Amino acid sequence: MNQACKFAVVLGMGLALMPCAAFAQATADQAAPSAVAPTIPLDQQPTKEQLATLFEVMRIRQQMEGVLKMMPAMAQQQIQAQAKEMAAKFPGGSPTPEQQKAIQEVLSRYMEKTTLLIHPDELIDDLSGLYQRHLTRSDVDAFIAFYASPAGQHLLDAQPAIMQEYMPLIMKRTQERSKTLNEELAREMEEIAKPQPPAAGKSPAK
Repeated sequence: MNQACKFAVVLGMGLALMPCAAFAQATADQAAPSAVAPTIPLDQQPTKEQLATLFEVMRIRQQMEGVLKMMPAMAQQQIQAQAKEMAAKFPGGSPTPEQQKAIQEVLSRYMEKTTLLIHPDELIDDLSGLYQRHLTRSDVDAFIAFYASPAGQHLLDAQPAIMQEYMPLIMKRTQERSKTLNEELAREMEEIAKPQPPAAGKSPAK
């Protein structure tokens, strides 16, 4: 496989993963205008007690705790990647057994610290402020009524299974539809990589 094809394959893999990143960016772009939107008047904002009830029926704390549990694994990947880069700088290209042991101790210590970076209570406080800014008391009462109902609880029960089945569908469809694009990209890269004929009136370089 020539360099152009290799480049196309790598870029194609990135294209296959773009929907997740695109979704995150689109969400951020859509959220930006709301930063300047007028806030809900104070006399219409939901109370802390209302929001506490809403978050309880929506299982917000459990969801946040689930997200926070994933943070150490994400941090571990980053830390290990950094450790690998640092290890390559050791004399001889690799650390000694003693240095490897010391590195693992440092990594373990930092991994433990990542579990203490953020507490669910902080996230809930931040979320409460945002809900008060964008939702009215009547909105929150309606949400409480729905999520406290059997239908609302059933939706919450089903969400993990739905997302588990939904994400592979997105990835499969993206990979299938990006295949043609990757092939086109590979052909164009091969054309660029071809030796160019000399310009008219110029002799080929010796």
